[in-house]
Amino acid sequence: MRGRRTLKTKSDANAAQSVTVAPAWLSKDAKAEWQRVMPILVERRILTDADLASFENYCVAIGQVREMERLIKRAGHVVETDRGPRAHPAVKIQSDAMTRARLLASELGLTPVSRSRPAVFENPNDDDSSALGV
Repeated sequence: MRGRRTLKTKSDANAAQSVTVAPAWLSKDAKAEWQRVMPILVERRILTDADLASFENYCVAIGQVREMERLIKRAGHVVETDRGPRAHPAVKIQSDAMTRARLLASELGLTPVSRSRPAVFENPNDDDSSALGV
């Protein structure tokens, strides 16, 4: 790796400085996720006001996953209909919420893969070409 310098990840200058309280309208499960993840995002200094809607949506999706799991545990994965057994509607709702949560988690840097990708960098030199190893 001759001639290349290590780049350091740079936190966002507009990042939230403190943990904010979850919005009152969130479900109990969504609030629990907010309280679990918000301190992590604040510590990493990557969550800005512009990201709050995405973070709220992530928490809502996780809340739906957990709510649907409880419903499926009570009612089962399959329901009987006039046309025979079918998947419980909660299975589809849960699956959609899992997909949304996974996509939003990636956007927020909450997955191992998204954390391994370079994001915003602080270049030790003013010359951009040296930071790119060119």
